[in-house]
Amino acid sequence: MKNLNNYVAIYQEQLEKGDILIAYNALVKFVMSLRTEFIKTLSDHYSFTGILHGYMDFTYFYYSNDFLKSKKLKLGIVLNHLEMRFEVWLLGNTIPIQKKYWELLKNSKWNKEKTEMPKYAILETTIAENPDFNNLDQLTEQLATQMVQASEEIVDYLKTLNQVPRYETGKRSANT
Repeated sequence: MKNLNNYVAIYQEQLEKGDILIAYNALVKFVMSLRTEFIKTLSDHYSFTGILHGYMDFTYFYYSNDFLKSKKLKLGIVLNHLEMRFEVWLLGNTIPIQKKYWELLKNSKWNKEKTEMPKYAILETTIAENPDFNNLDQLTEQLATQMVQASEEIVDYLKTLNQVPRYETGKRSANT
């Protein structure tokens, strides 16, 4: 097994070639522009957070609506760098909420092939398997359509669940 100095040398060598740096910066800029476009066109349906960077594995931002917020849930649009695809993730605001919803959704169409909860999300669904980064306008349009469709499908499914807990954010009344 190589030691960390060996990995750092390989990393530095690849950065000096420049291709990884150019590609990574372009991908992050695209996700930033995607978020900006979604704020312009979809802010009547969702509120959006800032861009978050993973460890060169994911670039993403969260979005939510009143229904999701009332359930302590949020969605994320994720550029999965390792698979080079775009995904929508359903996430809980805390680990206990995430685990509770995993139990409710583990047999859903999104999770039926999984034997355990995904590492970071309650569910993950791919919205662009092989994105064409040579046509960013078309890709933005495709992602907007697929993101809205996947999000609405997830939210509609959540609304059909009778066991979906409602988390109170205020103080309990004397009667509860």
